[in-house]
Amino acid sequence: MSNIYGVDIGTSNFKMCCKEKDQILNEKNMIAIANKTELLAFGDEAYEMYEKAPENIEVSYPVKFGVIADIENMQTLLLNFFNKINGDKKQPGNTDFYIAVPTDVTEVEKRAFYELVADSKVKAKNIFIVDKPVADAIGAGLDVTKSRGIMIVNIGAETTEISVLSLGGIVISKSVKIGGNKLDDVIISQIRKVYNLVIGSKTAESLKKELGSAIKGEEHFAPGFGRNILSGLPVSIDISSDVIYQAIVDPLHSIMDSIKVILERTPPELAADIIKNGIYVSGGTSSINSLEKYINQETNINVNIVENPSESVVRGLMGVVSNPDFAGVAYTPQDKTYD
Repeated sequence: MSNIYGVDIGTSNFKMCCKEKDQILNEKNMIAIANKTELLAFGDEAYEMYEKAPENIEVSYPVKFGVIADIENMQTLLLNFFNKINGDKKQPGNTDFYIAVPTDVTEVEKRAFYELVADSKVKAKNIFIVDKPVADAIGAGLDVTKSRGIMIVNIGAETTEISVLSLGGIVISKSVKIGGNKLDDVIISQIRKVYNLVIGSKTAESLKKELGSAIKGEEHFAPGFGRNILSGLPVSIDISSDVIYQAIVDPLHSIMDSIKVILERTPPELAADIIKNGIYVSGGTSSINSLEKYINQETNINVNIVENPSESVVRGLMGVVSNPDFAGVAYTPQDKTYD
C-alpha cells in the first residue's frame, strides 16, 4: 500500500498532508541558511528569524508570486517538511504525490513543480498534478465534476487567482499579482507617510489582521512598533484602523476589478449558476474583515468564505485521493522537449 501525500506550495505557506494521518502540516514556506551552505532553520522557526538575522544568515522565501524561484532551497524544504510530517521515521519508497499547481503560469513553470518532487530526495513513485482552483473547490466541499459553474477566488500572499470551473476543468482563469504581501507593503508606506514611523513586514501583517477591513467601519486603534524617522529612535504609536483602510482600499479595488472582468467574460449559463450558488473565496488573505460584504456590495452576488481558507487547496488534494469521482482531475504532465 503506498503512502499518499498532498502538497500545496504557496508563496507564504507550505501545506502538506498525508492520507494516513489526517493532519495538515501548515508552516511558513521559509528557509534560513547560515554561511551560504548550512541549513539553520525552516518553516515557522525560520520565520521567527525573518528581518532579525545577522548578515551571515540568509532567511528567504523560495517561492515568488506562486512560482518556484529557488529550486535548490525548495527541495531542501520539501525534504525537511516531508520528514517532519513523518516524524523523521524512514518512509518506504512507495509514495504518491499530488501537487497543486497555479493555472495562470507557463508550462515550464508548471513543470517546475513536478520536477521539484521528481528530482528531490523524497522518493516518489507517482507524481500527479491538480490545478489549484480545482483542488480549492473540492476543499471547499464542492462537486467540481458536475456541469455547474463554480467561481472560486483564491487570495494568497502574492497572487489572487480567480477562476470559473465546470465539469472538472477550468473555463476561465485570471491571476493578479496582488495578495496579502502587497497589502502589508502599502500598510508600511502609509504608516511611514502618516506617522513618520518605519515598521517591518511582521508588524504590518499583525496590524492588517487586527485593524484591516474591506469596508470602512468604526475607528479603533492598535499599537504599532517601529522607528521614528525624525528622531531615529524606536517608538510605539497607536495606529488608527482608518489609516489601514486607506492603505488597503486600492489593492482590494484592483482585485475586485479583476473579479468583475471574469464575471463579464463568463458564459451566461455558467453565470446563472454563480448567481445561484455565490462566489467562493479562499486563501489566507480572505480572512480580512468584511471582505464578503465588500464583494457582495460590488457584485450583488452572495459570497461564501471557505472554512479554514488557507488550507482548502490541500484538503482538496486529499479529496481527490479519497473520492474516485475526482480521479479525472489529477494528471501527469506530458513530457515535452523544451528548446
